Amino acid sequence: MALVIGLTGSIASGKSTVSSMLKELHLPVIDADQIARDVVEPGEDTLKEIGLAFGKEILNADGTLNRKKLGSIIFSNNEKRKMLNSIVHPAVRKRMLEQKETYLKDGESCVVMDIPLLFESKLTHMVDKILVVYVDEHVQLERLMERDNSTKEEALERIQSQIPVKEKVKQADAIIDNNGSKEESYKQLRDILEKWQVLS
Repeated sequence: MALVIGLTGSIASGKSTVSSMLKELHLPVIDADQIARDVVEPGEDTLKEIGLAFGKEILNADGTLNRKKLGSIIFSNNEKRKMLNSIVHPAVRKRMLEQKETYLKDGESCVVMDIPLLFESKLTHMVDKILVVYVDEHVQLERLMERDNSTKEEALERIQSQIPVKEKVKQADAIIDNNGSKEESYKQLRDILEKWQVLS
């Protein structure tokens, strides 16, 4: 039986770093964020649906999605945000499952689904094991402010819009404590994958 691992964390917890490590270990990683960008490329049905729902003004002259304009529409309007999510989320899920099936058909014994909002989007049923990348809240705050050049208030607002990482840890099958060095995180990752018999 192939193992499907759900990789998640919280904003600025270092999940992308762990995702890169998995790729270096030659494990197939399905990236939800990347797929969310792919499904709104010109020519995609999802983009056509968004255009119908929100009007042509959310498109740039070259037919690509004007994220800024769309963002300003949904930012303060909960109904519009729900409408957008009801178009994009099913398309992303469908594409993720298609990629997973392809990898499994190709004989992969393990597939990683990198889903930042695994718990928030209630997608835990799509995976067999949940791997949470964890950092202390103060580390998360510092990293986010540094990464996005944001104020403490802005960073806190973004962190608080997600389920607290402590809650995610309670529901995880394994945790990578990413407060230390990359080497320490890598060692934890290898140990977990060996325990799950992904790596021999």
